[in-house]
Amino acid sequence: MTISRHDTFRPISQILAAKVLPALYRSQRLPLRVFCLGTTAHHDGDDAAGIDRTADLGKCPSPEDAMHLASLHVARGDIQRGLARAQRFRPRIAVIQDREYGLVLAGEIRANAILWQQPVASNAEARRIVTEASRLRGMAFAASGRGDHGSARDLRFRASLCEARLVDPFWRETAAELLQLPQAA
Repeated sequence: MTISRHDTFRPISQILAAKVLPALYRSQRLPLRVFCLGTTAHHDGDDAAGIDRTADLGKCPSPEDAMHLASLHVARGDIQRGLARAQRFRPRIAVIQDREYGLVLAGEIRANAILWQQPVASNAEARRIVTEASRLRGMAFAASGRGDHGSARDLRFRASLCEARLVDPFWRETAAELLQLPQAA
């Protein structure tokens, strides 16, 4: 029996290109920042008078850890950090972002759970989503000009939810793989 040299040894250049360089590049984009987008209102006020805010949840060394951190905070309902007692924060979208502000993953928050959005599969799909989000933001601007602040906020939320699929090309494959795992459902 003859063992082929190609089956047992790989050139160092192939190992560097396939394993080492991608790991180094990924480490430059870490840690990942986890936060929620939502609305702040006074406990005695209505949501229409609320203000759009961001609540920081922390930093994580991997996308898996970031998803777990976000899910844990949302499930517990403890996203009110740093807000005055008289304010109520309504989280709407969970976001995971890398060090270079590239979107890793995002999802809508409903009933103390995160519905992670599937990342776009191509640049053409990304362009369609940008067009739709721009249309919704234009409608929100018009509604705000008419004084219809509740509708404007809902339209901005719908635009943000569309944009949640605009995962950075570097993270698209990783995000798609994470959403295939049973615990991501």
